[in-house]
Amino acid sequence: MSSVPKRQKLDAAADGNTSAGANEEESEALELIDACQNEIDALNEKASEEILKVEQKYNKLRKPCYEKRSELVKRIPNFWVTSFINHPQVSGILDEEEEECLHALNKLEVEEFEDIKSGYRINFHFDENPYFENKVLTKEFHLNSAAASENGDWPASTSTPIQWKEGKNLLKQLLTKPYGNKKKRNSDYKTFFDWFSDNADPVNDEIAELIKDDLWPNPLQYYLVPDIEVEPEDDDENEDNEEEAFDDEDGEDEGDEDLEDEDDK
Repeated sequence: MSSVPKRQKLDAAADGNTSAGANEEESEALELIDACQNEIDALNEKASEEILKVEQKYNKLRKPCYEKRSELVKRIPNFWVTSFINHPQVSGILDEEEEECLHALNKLEVEEFEDIKSGYRINFHFDENPYFENKVLTKEFHLNSAAASENGDWPASTSTPIQWKEGKNLLKQLLTKPYGNKKKRNSDYKTFFDWFSDNADPVNDEIAELIKDDLWPNPLQYYLVPDIEVEPEDDDENEDNEEEAFDDEDGEDEGDEDLEDEDDK
């Protein structure tokens, strides 16, 4: 089966370096297609600008709802740590002792910058706890800034320095803590505070994106995960299966007894 031959780029066609068999009509059509594509690109760019304005508008409208939700969440013990533990990806970076520490997390907050494309920050608010002095830990992302780009420090992220209490530095403890059958964790494995302190690759920070785009907009779906997954029907089915198996065993025993009686006769 023959394939359609590839065509040279439009600029090559304009210079007269067209592929074999290309004619004047085809070149003219390609130029018109290119003009159409330029119009489409201009409209897409305009659409992006208008979508950005809409997002900025609704970010302001959503803010009072988020604030109200945060106040209500404070009435539920361990709301955020439970949501973290129930999240399929975020839970993967939680060490057991870090979970204990995150029981002091009373508020999570994501703030997008005025220019949404330029970045955002994630604020973790804590009650008094035995691990560190900070009341708020912030991880901030600067992803698209003309000023930053000119200075050569774009993209970038920063994290609040954690003021660990004496003997409670989880980062130091976890570095030497056995993980599985290994004496030290491998370089790909990260815990929550590893992630928080790591600013090496802000563009591909999967955990930050999950918190911003998935966990923060609707944490309730993860807090309630155990209730949603309960399936009592399975218990009934298991009971039925057990009863059937019991009946079968009784039937087999009775059949064996009949055979023994016949042999005795």
